[in-house]
Amino acid sequence: MSRRAFSLGAMSILAAFLSGCASNRELPMTTLAPKSDLGQWIYHLFIEVTLWDALILAIVLIAFILAVFIFSTRVGEAAPPKSAASDLKLEIAWTVGPALVILMISVPTVRTVFRSQPRVAPADSLHIRVIAHQWWWEFQYPDSKVITANELHIPVNRPIRLDLVSSDVIHSFWVPQLGGKRDVVPGQINELTFEANVPGMYPGQCAEFCGDSHANMRFRVMVETPEQFAEWTKLQQAVPVAVDQITDASVADGAKVFADSPCTSCHRIDGVSKGYIAPDLTHFGSRTTMAGGIMANTPDNVAKWITDPQALKPGALMPPLGLRGQQLNDLVAYLESLK
Repeated sequence: MSRRAFSLGAMSILAAFLSGCASNRELPMTTLAPKSDLGQWIYHLFIEVTLWDALILAIVLIAFILAVFIFSTRVGEAAPPKSAASDLKLEIAWTVGPALVILMISVPTVRTVFRSQPRVAPADSLHIRVIAHQWWWEFQYPDSKVITANELHIPVNRPIRLDLVSSDVIHSFWVPQLGGKRDVVPGQINELTFEANVPGMYPGQCAEFCGDSHANMRFRVMVETPEQFAEWTKLQQAVPVAVDQITDASVADGAKVFADSPCTSCHRIDGVSKGYIAPDLTHFGSRTTMAGGIMANTPDNVAKWITDPQALKPGALMPPLGLRGQQLNDLVAYLESLK
């Protein structure tokens, strides 16, 4: 191998290594940059257990080196015969040693479990009901009567209490930077409590295989200042413009297309339809993503989704509507106007 080829190979390996240590902005799905109290507890537990593991590894390596180079029998030397059938001290050491290892790992783990799963929600908690569907997330705010999909908005520095339920199969709610995984089980309410301490957007993912589009079941958590969250809540509580008051001709025609389509059987728009099976579209245009968080919410993507959902998300329960041309454009314009 030439020196130049060797240098290029070494540089490639170094670049790959450094990419694994990239900033949080480049690797958002990481548990090593916690942005909540729960995330920090889990991170500190990880560091503590890793240090204990490193200590155990060091002890094992030292014992191995001593056994090989200091206490081993040399070539040509006859080992003295041993009459003892067992060594009580060694047996005690092999019993007590692993027990201490388990204890060192178990104590901080159990402490973190109880600390991170309070039976009673902290005072002033924001309660949110999270419903997992194949393959999207629904977020309901009981206090404000807001319902949204695939984007969870929460205020910074305020306790959040999530009630997690599933409408079909077992899912798992996971936002790496905000906390650990929590299973979402049909017929059971599991709870997750945390307090985000840094504003920003944090991606989440279903972490339990739940069908064809398990990998496409994503969502975003928007951690906002109290003022931003209050403004978002106010906008979400607003009623959409009535169909007969829409001034844009294309949007008005799109509203009629929606009202005459099968969309109304599944999707709810406040004051227009009462569907409850699929995501609530009352403020669809205000969301940054769509289709379970896998696509940016743009007119082109909305048109592609309406035309053939299966091509974008295998197993999607939404059927193609068969809309083309101006009808499709009008419907897209109407949906994007729902701010």
